[in-house]
Amino acid sequence: MLLVITGLYIVFNQAYRFDIFGTSSEGNKNGQAAISTDVQVIKVDVSSVSTTIIPEDRIDLKAVYNGKQQLKVSENGDTVAVSVKSKGFNFFDWTPFTEKSKLTIYIPKDYDRNMTIDLGSGNLHFSGQSKENPMKLNEVTIDIGSGNMDFKNLLVKRWSQDIGSGNVKIDSLRTETGTFDLSSGNMDIKHYMGAMEADVSSGRLNIQMDKLTDSIKIDVSSGNVGLDLPDQADFTLTSDVSSGNISCDFPLTTKEVSKHSIQGKHGSGKYKIDLDVSSGNVKIH
Repeated sequence: MLLVITGLYIVFNQAYRFDIFGTSSEGNKNGQAAISTDVQVIKVDVSSVSTTIIPEDRIDLKAVYNGKQQLKVSENGDTVAVSVKSKGFNFFDWTPFTEKSKLTIYIPKDYDRNMTIDLGSGNLHFSGQSKENPMKLNEVTIDIGSGNMDFKNLLVKRWSQDIGSGNVKIDSLRTETGTFDLSSGNMDIKHYMGAMEADVSSGRLNIQMDKLTDSIKIDVSSGNVGLDLPDQADFTLTSDVSSGNISCDFPLTTKEVSKHSIQGKHGSGKYKIDLDVSSGNVKIH
């Protein structure tokens, strides 16, 4: 029975690859969708694909895919969705490692509404034009399994990110509120501005802020967090430590240090930094 099932898998899998049924998924495939004012969400759902999202001067969305999976671009109500999924009997990916699937998504550079991104184990890159001329969006929601993500030059009203065991790099993100849930992955954030709430289980989170403009709340179970603040940051630090460790390189006034907490104020103390550490490590510098 096992040999029969294996044989059927090989037959159907190779049928898709070599087009013996005339339905091959080889080569470039394109998909397009209009981005009217009624579209409120662009949804990207990809796995095991190298994906690049490029804002440019256009009025529609265009997806260009080169690989063996199935590209789908659909319009449903106020949502335009782009997905790349396995088809047929692809329970296992026997594609040679050197054969990489690539997806490029072109979106209007003046699209300023919502975006959701769901990444399995692939790679994704999304960048605005520059730090001075970023891509402007309302709400961005991201779910990453074990893949890699790279974001640059974004101005977002609300940013929400859930990371399993992947790796994320963010360079120049300005937001009103940023929420980060990090299980066991790695996240490096540079040139960040905005409120932040982070929950770190056993991962590593490094944050460098250009300017402290709102409150920060970080809960750490057994991970490691580095918080790099500008020298002139005005904050009031409160912390609660179980068996972890918190260190602060800033000189604090009204400083209170005990085995399980550090309290104090730097500058005017305008913004609140609240840390809750179980068995991890946090360094403020």
